[in-house]
Amino acid sequence: MNSPVLIACAHGTRNAEGQAAIRRVMAEIEALRPGLRVVEAYVDVQEPELGGVVEGLPEGTAAVVVPLLLSTGFHIKVDVPKAIKTRPEVVAARPLGPDPRLAELLATHLRAAGLQEHDGVLLAAAGSSLPDGSVDSEEQARLLAELLPNKVRVAYGASAQPTVPDGVASLRAELAAEPSGPSGPAGRVFIASYLLATGYFHDQLAKAGADVVAAPLLPSKVLAEIALERYDAVLERTS
Repeated sequence: MNSPVLIACAHGTRNAEGQAAIRRVMAEIEALRPGLRVVEAYVDVQEPELGGVVEGLPEGTAAVVVPLLLSTGFHIKVDVPKAIKTRPEVVAARPLGPDPRLAELLATHLRAAGLQEHDGVLLAAAGSSLPDGSVDSEEQARLLAELLPNKVRVAYGASAQPTVPDGVASLRAELAAEPSGPSGPAGRVFIASYLLATGYFHDQLAKAGADVVAAPLLPSKVLAEIALERYDAVLERTS
């Protein structure tokens, strides 16, 4: 019996580097699971659009939509269910985050960017108009804080508060209010880019007033590994 199709559903971006990074994740999923059919789809900006991909599957074809998204939000709660509602043989997995492995990846990028103990970290997420998105981002920040001695706060690129510039200003004020230690002046503000790849939101982080912006999550095979785990969890649940 063939395994259900894995529909790897990303947000979509006009940024060529971001597009390549997402397609690389899809290729890594295929490499990790030879024989599994992986189909690309998007909820915004790019084609093929998820609804069209689902409609194009032969009737009765089992499939799992694995969102290559980091948090529960409008796309997870509205767009994905809408795309699969007429196809009971197509089910959806949960998003990639929050996850301890993403926290480890964020910490690695921050250290590579020069993070020191007295610096502060702002986890910058894309943001969602739905409360669940903030809950997921806050949980990811908690997981990151478990790995670092630094202050870790959260801010959003859109649709939620605080904004990234406001979060940078608030964290800088928080660091400045602390007594100066042997390391000298107040610590710097580092942005942990809680985004999959370069694109519009990541570009905006450079304008937010932080001292350092760490790299986004990709490239890393960790994302493909998590995506397959989400796929397998659905199969276990529905078997």
